Amino acid sequence: MRQATTTTGGTFMSTRSEYRRLPRRLVQLYVGLALYGASSALLVESGLGLEPWNVLHQGLAELTGLTIGVVSIIVGAAVLLLWIPLRQRPGLGTVSNVFVVGIAMDGTLALVPDAHTLAVRIPLLMAGIVLNGVATGLYISASFGPGPRDGLMTGLHRRTDRSIRLVRTVLEVAVVATGFALGGTVGIGTVLYAVAIGPLAQLFLRVFAVRPAPGGSTIVAAGQPERAILPG
Repeated sequence: MRQATTTTGGTFMSTRSEYRRLPRRLVQLYVGLALYGASSALLVESGLGLEPWNVLHQGLAELTGLTIGVVSIIVGAAVLLLWIPLRQRPGLGTVSNVFVVGIAMDGTLALVPDAHTLAVRIPLLMAGIVLNGVATGLYISASFGPGPRDGLMTGLHRRTDRSIRLVRTVLEVAVVATGFALGGTVGIGTVLYAVAIGPLAQLFLRVFAVRPAPGGSTIVAAGQPERAILPG
């Protein structure tokens, strides 16, 4: 009886502790997603190259006449539908990612003036990459589920038994090539992003990590930020 009482008490304390962490996690999630959209907008304004999926989004925006943020939302929703046959389960962060990033991207693009000189475009590029790393650490550490594009990668990894690195490489090469063919921007910024985002993300994942409650969460299944692929 004492064992049962102890176990029940421990579960109650764990749940209480997790509820106390919930406001911070929600703030991290939505601030991180908003900053991710803003950082992507800075890369667009720099004109020196985008992260892989935004090369595709920009190319589709050129083709359709829609804003890049709206295209990002549409593509994110379409990718999320691909989770169904892969038997992936979205979280609050997954669904929020689809909408918040695109809205924040369009909002930032509307506010930031056009950059015409390298003296402005290069700092925009560097700020965009660093801010993207900060945003990644914030929203992944909140542990509300991966972004739709990362979930696609992990789902394909599980279904095909291929390495995550191979699946990610094939997907990103495909989206960059398609986006570039449609008019998306590929440049030095694309290369710098690919080199820098991993170390930056790992750094800020540690900075913003939310210590899990003893016994785990009974509210939202926690992710594994240290094994995160990067948001998308």
